[in-house]
Amino acid sequence: MEYDCIVVPSPVGELTLVARGAALAAILWENDKPNRVRLGDMRVDEGCAVLLETARQLGEYFAGTRQQFDVPLDFAGTAFQHEVWRALLTIPYGQTRSYGEIARQIGRPAAVRAVGTANGKNPISIIAPCHRVIGATGELTGFAGGLHAKETLLALEGIALSSDREALKTGHARRRAVHVDMAQDCLF
Repeated sequence: MEYDCIVVPSPVGELTLVARGAALAAILWENDKPNRVRLGDMRVDEGCAVLLETARQLGEYFAGTRQQFDVPLDFAGTAFQHEVWRALLTIPYGQTRSYGEIARQIGRPAAVRAVGTANGKNPISIIAPCHRVIGATGELTGFAGGLHAKETLLALEGIALSSDREALKTGHARRRAVHVDMAQDCLF
């Protein structure tokens, strides 16, 4: 099956939104590794309804007026990856989880590294919020969009980066002093 796509600007770089049929299949980063998310042939479709709706909702997210997304999703991956990605969807806006917490949530407490690998293959970044998954001690760990993008997304959600793991987990830490005008940078 062929995929439809559009490229949209954002505060974290250009994002390629990809649909399969009437569902969102991927959000790819500007400098994404070529085979991180395996997709078929893509064609640009500026009129694809689900892509336009995704772009609109992402614009609201970056403007700080949206905390949850409501677009149909079509994840392509293994059964284990699907478990991890479903768990990502349960992490509330402004909160974080560790890889170990995700592993325990899906009933596989010893699969911390496998959870990390599945998290890295998440095809629908931002909406399936893999940026909300951090190391057990609160440190930022690898992210397909780059650590700066991860830090920007966490700051947007009001999560200040600190060594205070509980503050990171609950999202009650104060925003960083640096103010980023997300809405102005985003042209959705």
